[in-house]
Amino acid sequence: MDFNMKKLASDAGIFFTRAVQFTEEKFGQAEKTELDAHFENLLARADSTKNWTEKILRQTEVLLQPNPSARVEEFLYEKLDRKVPSRVTNGELLAQYMAEAASELGPTTPYGKTLIKVAEAEKRLGAAERDFIHTASINFLTPLRNFLEGDWKTISKERRLLQNRRLDLDACKARLKKAKAAEAKATTVPDFQETRPRNYILSASASATLDDTSCPPSWAEWKERYPEGWRLPCFFLLPLNPSVTRARGCLSLPEDRKLWNDEVDKAEQELRVAQTEFDRQAEVTRLLLEGISSTHVNHLRCLHEFVESQTTYYAQCYRHMLDLQKQLGSSQGAIFPGTFVGTTEPASPPLSSTSPTTTAATMPVGPSGAGLAPPGEAALRLEEVAPPASGTRKARVLYDYEAADSSELALLADELITVYSLPGMDPDWLIGERGNKKGKVPVTYLELLS
Repeated sequence: MDFNMKKLASDAGIFFTRAVQFTEEKFGQAEKTELDAHFENLLARADSTKNWTEKILRQTEVLLQPNPSARVEEFLYEKLDRKVPSRVTNGELLAQYMAEAASELGPTTPYGKTLIKVAEAEKRLGAAERDFIHTASINFLTPLRNFLEGDWKTISKERRLLQNRRLDLDACKARLKKAKAAEAKATTVPDFQETRPRNYILSASASATLDDTSCPPSWAEWKERYPEGWRLPCFFLLPLNPSVTRARGCLSLPEDRKLWNDEVDKAEQELRVAQTEFDRQAEVTRLLLEGISSTHVNHLRCLHEFVESQTTYYAQCYRHMLDLQKQLGSSQGAIFPGTFVGTTEPASPPLSSTSPTTTAATMPVGPSGAGLAPPGEAALRLEEVAPPASGTRKARVLYDYEAADSSELALLADELITVYSLPGMDPDWLIGERGNKKGKVPVTYLELLS
C-alpha cells in the first residue's frame, strides 16, 4: 500500500481550513460568497424535484404492491441483482380458492356453477393486474429510480464539490485580508522605547546599548571597555516564531516588510487559483441543474405512459366484470324464472354527480295475456305490446347503446326511459319506452330508479 504522508498532511490541512471557515460563517465571524439568484432558484428547484420524486415513487410502489413484506423482499432481490420470483396476485389466489370450493361443493349445483364463473373472471382480473404492475414498473418506476440513483447522485456530488471550492475561496479571501492588514502595520518604523512588539525579545547586549545605537563608541573606547578583546557592535532581534531577524545598526525591520510583501503576493496568487476553480465548478454544477428541465420532460412522458397502462387495466377489469354480470344475470334468470332482481348499484360510477337512489326491487310482472312470443315473433308483435297498468318504472341509461335490429331500442347515456318486464322474457332484457318509441333494452345498461 502506497502511503503518502505528505498528501495526507495536505488533505488534513485543507479539511481543517474548510472546517474553520464553515464554523466562522455559521457564527457570523467570516464573510461568505453568495451565489446569484438564478443559481439559488436552480438549487431549490432541484431539491424540490428530488423530494417529490421520492414521495411519488414510494406511493406508487405502495399502489402496485400494498404488502410491505413483499416490497421489502423485492427490494432485497433488486439490491442483490437477482430476478424477483413470480408472485401470485390476490385475484388469482381468490380464483384458485373459488375453483377448489366449487370442485368440493359440487360443480353442477347453482352455487358451484356461479363459483366457477366468478373464479374465471377473478383469474382474468389477476392476469390483467399482473400486466399492469409489470408495465407500470418498467415505464414509470424504473425512470424515477434511475433519476434518484444516477442523475441526482451526480448532481449531489458536484454540489458538494462546489461547496468545498467556495470554502476554499472564502478562506483565501480571509487570508489575503489578514496579510494586507499585517503588511500595512509593518510599513511603519516601530519605536522600541514605546511600542515594542510583545512577540519580540531583544538580546541582553542589544538592550544594554539600545540608547547608544545612534552614536556608536569610538575605537579607543571599545578597547578600553574590552581589554581582553573586542567585537563589532551588533545586537539581535529574536522573534518568538521560528524565523530570526537580524538588525544591524538600526531598529527598522526591512526583512519583515519584505516577508509580508511576499505573503500578500502568495495570498493573491492563491485567491486567483481558488476563484478560477470555483468559477469552473459553478459552471459545471449550473449545467447539471439546468438539466432538471429535461428530467421533467422525461418524467412527463413516463407519467403519460403510466396513465395509459392504468386506463387499459381498468378497461379490462370493466369488460371482465361486465361479462361476469351478464353471465350471472342469465344464471339468475334460470334460478328465479319470471322475475328480475335489480342491482343496488350500477356496473360503473354514474356519469353525473347526483343520481336518484337505487333500490333492490323485483320488477312487476304484467298480465299473462300481455306476454311476448318467442324472439322470432317479437319484432312482429312488439308494437302491440301494452305496458301493465301499475308495473312500469323509470330507469336512467348508463351508457350509449346501438340497437342491433328493429326490436331493440337505441339508448343515449344519461337519458330517462320507462321500463317494464313481461312474463317469459330473457332476464337480461326489459321493454323500454321513450316517447312513442318502444323496444328491448339490455338491463346492464340501465340504473333502475326508485
